[in-house]
Amino acid sequence: MTLTADPTVIEPSPAALRPDGSPRSYTVRTLGCQMNVHDSERLSGSLEAAGYVAAEESEQADVIVINTCAVRENAANKLYGNLGHLAGVKREREGMQIAVGGCLAQKDQGAIVEKAPWVDVVFGTHNMGSLPALLERARHNEEAQVEILEALEVFPSTLPTKRDSASSGWVSISVGCNNTCTFCIVPALRGKEKDRRPGDILAEVQALVDDGAIEITLLGQNVNTYGVEFGDRQAFGKLLRAMGEIEGLERVRFTSPHPAAFTDDVIAAMAETHNVMPSLHMPLQSGSDAVLKAMRRSYRSKKFLGILDAVRERIPYAAITTDIIVGFPGETEEDFEDTLRVVEASRFSSAFTFQYSIRPGTPAATMENQLPKAVVQERYERLLALQERISLEENQAQIGRTLDILVSVGEGKKDAATRRLSGRAEDNRLVHFAVPEGADEPRPGDVVTVGVTAAAPHFLIADDTSGFAIRRTRAGDAWDRRQAESCGVPAAPATGSDAGAPRAVSLGLPTIRTR
Repeated sequence: MTLTADPTVIEPSPAALRPDGSPRSYTVRTLGCQMNVHDSERLSGSLEAAGYVAAEESEQADVIVINTCAVRENAANKLYGNLGHLAGVKREREGMQIAVGGCLAQKDQGAIVEKAPWVDVVFGTHNMGSLPALLERARHNEEAQVEILEALEVFPSTLPTKRDSASSGWVSISVGCNNTCTFCIVPALRGKEKDRRPGDILAEVQALVDDGAIEITLLGQNVNTYGVEFGDRQAFGKLLRAMGEIEGLERVRFTSPHPAAFTDDVIAAMAETHNVMPSLHMPLQSGSDAVLKAMRRSYRSKKFLGILDAVRERIPYAAITTDIIVGFPGETEEDFEDTLRVVEASRFSSAFTFQYSIRPGTPAATMENQLPKAVVQERYERLLALQERISLEENQAQIGRTLDILVSVGEGKKDAATRRLSGRAEDNRLVHFAVPEGADEPRPGDVVTVGVTAAAPHFLIADDTSGFAIRRTRAGDAWDRRQAESCGVPAAPATGSDAGAPRAVSLGLPTIRTR
């Protein structure tokens, strides 16, 4: 089936209006990964296109949407915990609706309504654009609507979007996954990989840049297998190079690649493209070759470490992060020691570490030698202690460096004594930085130059203000406009080099031929 790349039109919905004609409000709660965060922006955009408005207070929303994850064991507990609380809220609020979408909805389908009959709509990963229509149908029919499609009809990126950040945007380059990792339920819920055409991706990136974004993160279950559908194994590297041709785009990131498909042309594209950032998330999962084989991860620890060496040779200041699972069925103490060895050698700046949990429907769920909780917990704590030490050492190595920080919203509390704000360095480290006394305060989306003075395992502190500088950006201007619009006050016009409409650019993607 060929997926449409044309924008999906969401028609205004009568259900978006209260009996008095005022718009109903909504809120979206996101559980899970960055793909879910991106999907939630599409859900918000679809609801607003239908006529709903964002609720000022989540608990007061007329429509509450929960976008679920199914990767880990506590996903269902989080969902039903939320739904249990909302049951009492709904009894007190006439006309309130609850919708559940995402991976857990795709997996459990009608079981959600059986367990929580106060839910009005259940929709899956393949039909997010149906949410406004399903809410309308549920209101009209006065009964729950469950619609789970087994195949994707439109790319999520064709849906209307309400972005959380003025400076940064997510762009999905593919959906689904062709791998068969034994611990993962995602391929069963999101389907086989479907790749977007390069021109559609770059057009969306250009639109985001025109709207003020200066940072883009490319998303896919396995971004570096991009191109498998149209037969170009080097398509992802070409896409990265094309991103470097987009004027005004300052930072490009991507997540997550698969080590088995990570090729030298991608490393070269990262090193040679000026706006591709020196950060890389490379999931290890285990340092044991025996466990990797049982996981059906088609690489081994030697190859993994070789990739990191090749990246660091070309990009010396790259910060590399990872995912690791502890306690996979059959993991021995020797297997775990191999993981510790690889982690020590890898020098990850940070790691997302997980205790293995059974996911019904995956091959690993029925494997023999499931490990006792106490064993898994003890190993997890040892791994965590090792990674905390390495993270601190790697961050301490940043002390004395001068960094450019993209100022963010909500990544750390402002310290009244030091006037600290927060943002991300080019390598994606979180930095809390001081603003000199008497200096203008940077806006979210602006870029500041700071000197690193201290470090902790999960962040840097930059209190050296001797070389402090602010660069006002188009993203900061976009943040100003958002603030002005929310207050009903006209924003000040841009000046200098940022005045006027953004200039057109060449998208610059090399020709892709089907072999």
